[in-house]
Amino acid sequence: MFFRKPSPTQPQKHQPCTTKSQSLSKTKEPHITIINLPIKFTVFASFFIASCFLFLHFRHPTTTTTTTTTVNTTATCNGSPPFYIYNLPPRFNLDLLKNCENLNIYMNMCPHVINNGLGQPLSESSWYATHQFLAEMIFHARLENHVCRTWDPNHAILFYIPFYGGLYSSSVFRQNNHTLRDSLAVDLIDHLKKQRWFNRYNGKDHFISLGRTAWDFMRTKTGYDFGANILLNLPPVKNMSVLTVERQPWKGKNQNGIPYPSYFHPKTKTEMLTWQNKVRQNDRPFLFSFIGGKRKGLGKAKIRDELVKQCNESTRCELVECGVGNSKCHDPMEVIGVMMKSRFCLQAPGDSFTRRSTFDSVVAGCIPVFFSPHTAYTQYAWYFPEERDTYSVYIEEGGVGKKRNLIEEVLMGISGEEVEKMRETVIGLIPRISYSHPNGSDVGFFDAVDVALRGLAKVVGDNIGNSEI
Repeated sequence: MFFRKPSPTQPQKHQPCTTKSQSLSKTKEPHITIINLPIKFTVFASFFIASCFLFLHFRHPTTTTTTTTTVNTTATCNGSPPFYIYNLPPRFNLDLLKNCENLNIYMNMCPHVINNGLGQPLSESSWYATHQFLAEMIFHARLENHVCRTWDPNHAILFYIPFYGGLYSSSVFRQNNHTLRDSLAVDLIDHLKKQRWFNRYNGKDHFISLGRTAWDFMRTKTGYDFGANILLNLPPVKNMSVLTVERQPWKGKNQNGIPYPSYFHPKTKTEMLTWQNKVRQNDRPFLFSFIGGKRKGLGKAKIRDELVKQCNESTRCELVECGVGNSKCHDPMEVIGVMMKSRFCLQAPGDSFTRRSTFDSVVAGCIPVFFSPHTAYTQYAWYFPEERDTYSVYIEEGGVGKKRNLIEEVLMGISGEEVEKMRETVIGLIPRISYSHPNGSDVGFFDAVDVALRGLAKVVGDNIGNSEI
């Protein structure tokens, strides 16, 4: 369940003090409008603004951010709610990156945490070799520069806690001492319980985003210990909203699934529309494809053996079998390329129910085929249509092995007209499951972060009561 490694990110400079006259700039530097005022007042104002810069520089030198914006707090911003970001002590996020080579027990994460978690840039503009477990970093960077961010907690509907819990979890996966393994999670809650805004509603208007599956934060006394900590089992966290790439389907009442990050991070609406048109017009010679490897000893992944077998035996299937030394599986453009040539993409459970490949297939305009309801249907209610037949195919896992060419037969039975209609629905989902580039503040479409903010606003309204927020 762990992945690969990168060089440490450089801490970004802190946002300058926001004034009422400050407006969002299209460039990286914010404008500050100086109003015609008496000279004495102007001098005083200049001194005050300079003091703000100095105070923030020395008080919070490692906080990540890019551009400052003010929000209209009398209404939601472009459909998203105003939110406040906690300035946590850096040990909960940025300081973890200083030890990036040890953030994952299987690989050096340093090449992956650069560019705010987007990873190394690829040859195509707005494409990056993004690691599947870094949604928490990308989410943080995106919110730092979001048009609906407010610096005044009095005006916030939501409160974001920028904890890099997934990176911490993977770094202590083999820590046998549970007290040490849980320590940072426990410290975080101790810190939050001292905060005025957290105590106002006992955390019900607060949220965190986690780049790993919920299972990695739900260790129990009686369950098998595979390296998880207890973050999501702590009582104060159960009051909060938790965004995670995989929720626990049965006990994750306060958990909401967010997309695994794929490789495409557009900066503008034009880039998004251009890509959508490209996948819409692409020739697709293969009926279906499977990109993945077999899994030994994992009951929920036995289906993979059958998928590999049926794909191998079909002239209509393109198989990219992943294993040791197969670089194609780790080449983003190879993966997307195969999916762009396929009408359907098989999505089997792996180390857990979900997989990043589901979102890769959507980006490629390839209709996902699921074999477990927990791979998508019980996970991403904010992102995928409730009518699952409009964008996906579901084949009951138990029936796959009973007929030699069942998958091909099922997919061949879908008319060309229906396939075109489903593909168009999938292409329409690309903006909402993509994480736009963090340098953009208002990219012209609702991305994965915007969708989450709107979903969270409804959750908070239901939990607290719309009259109180």
